Amino acid sequence: MSVMITLELPTRSESMAQLLEVMESALVDTRGYAGCQKVETYIDQENQNIFLVELWESAEHQQAYMGWRVETGFMDAVGPLLDGAPIARTFDIRSDI
Repeated sequence: MSVMITLELPTRSESMAQLLEVMESALVDTRGYAGCQKVETYIDQENQNIFLVELWESAEHQQAYMGWRVETGFMDAVGPLLDGAPIARTFDIRSDI
């Protein structure tokens, strides 16, 4: 069953341009990862945080993807550009309602 994942990245204002560059490149890999159906990027007008909305074939696909990102050191590289821990949420999609 498909799931929607949201990921909020609290962004340091001085790091915004660099983080957007990193994300632009990284999201190419994300969109090509097994099970990824879609990723959309939003920027909060008030605080400039980056907000991702991802659709995955399953939570397991997304978990495998996140494991890969941790293994490759991507999360460690992005950490200094953030102003706090990322906030992730997983939603079941209910098309029947």
